[in-house]
Amino acid sequence: MSTQYFEGVGRRKTSTARVRIYPGGAGEVVVNDKALTEYFPRVGDATDLMLPLEVAGLQGSLDMTVLVKGGGITGQTGAVRLGLARALLKYQPELRPAMRKAGLLTRDAREKERKKPGLKRARKAPTYTKR
Repeated sequence: MSTQYFEGVGRRKTSTARVRIYPGGAGEVVVNDKALTEYFPRVGDATDLMLPLEVAGLQGSLDMTVLVKGGGITGQTGAVRLGLARALLKYQPELRPAMRKAGLLTRDAREKERKKPGLKRARKAPTYTKR
């Protein structure tokens, strides 16, 4: 990999991903020192997080390294996707309208709601008993 890279940070739920793209590569993707399909073995996760490359039309022309921490599989996938989209914008700023139209630049702000006192979960109340 070359030394010149473009970096983007993505967040989703409690996950954070730092994505670095290296122009002029062969499409190699390394996530936390593992291959992409080894780290994200679930069907559809790899294709979902590579969506920004498809929108940009750059599949197979960039190498990518990802450092992702926290959360679960879904949160990490979303964090990597946002980080990749942001890194691609630094690489080619003219991609912004296409990325925006595909909905890849909006951070998904949904977080787990906190548990309230007297309730079983955030909103579930204990079962009402008359007697």
